[in-house]
Amino acid sequence: MKLLSVNLGRAKAVPYTDNPEGLTGIDKRPEQGPVRVTAPGPKGIGGSALAGDAVCKKQHHGGDDQAVYAMAREDMDDWERELGRELANGFFGENLTTLGVDVSGARIGERWLIGSEVVLEVTSARIPCGTFQGHMDERRWVKRFTQRGAPGAYLRVIEPGEIRAGDPVEIVRRPDHEVTVALVFRAMTTERPLQPRLLAAGGALHPELLRSAREYVAKHSA
Repeated sequence: MKLLSVNLGRAKAVPYTDNPEGLTGIDKRPEQGPVRVTAPGPKGIGGSALAGDAVCKKQHHGGDDQAVYAMAREDMDDWERELGRELANGFFGENLTTLGVDVSGARIGERWLIGSEVVLEVTSARIPCGTFQGHMDERRWVKRFTQRGAPGAYLRVIEPGEIRAGDPVEIVRRPDHEVTVALVFRAMTTERPLQPRLLAAGGALHPELLRSAREYVAKHSA
């Protein structure tokens, strides 16, 4: 298990984002040298955990609980075959393109040691948006991506440090519950009755999703 690339985005003006400023950092490109990783701060204030990576709409992206986005190269290869086009590392907006890591099968609260310093913790799944749709320029992209159910994972920073392409990835903690990134994604999109199962992940789950699951349980148990 390793990092194929560490990808950074630069703010770019595009016609398809709903950001009032018209900017997005979704089109990320591999960085050759080491990249510093630190917790960015609360959502709405903090952006990306990766130094030099632009987050242009902080009310919805970035912050401590979705500080890093990881995508498995294997899933991108599947999309390459389906779409008939090349998808470079970083093109899905991911900070980390991994090889040999079951990213969407990772459990909430699972911790990864990357290189010798950085420890990240899985918090939630990526939910596709209109900017992603426009960036991909594929018909019904959000629906197709949702149906595939392999969204990639958001992670928070537990231990800061530097990472680079080629670093090994080691799972150093794997919780004993069964709440995976893929399950979270289904519960928040196509199968909302799954939400009670998310509570097993406890405080490791992204706070907004934990609150949503609790509200769902309260509403449907009344």
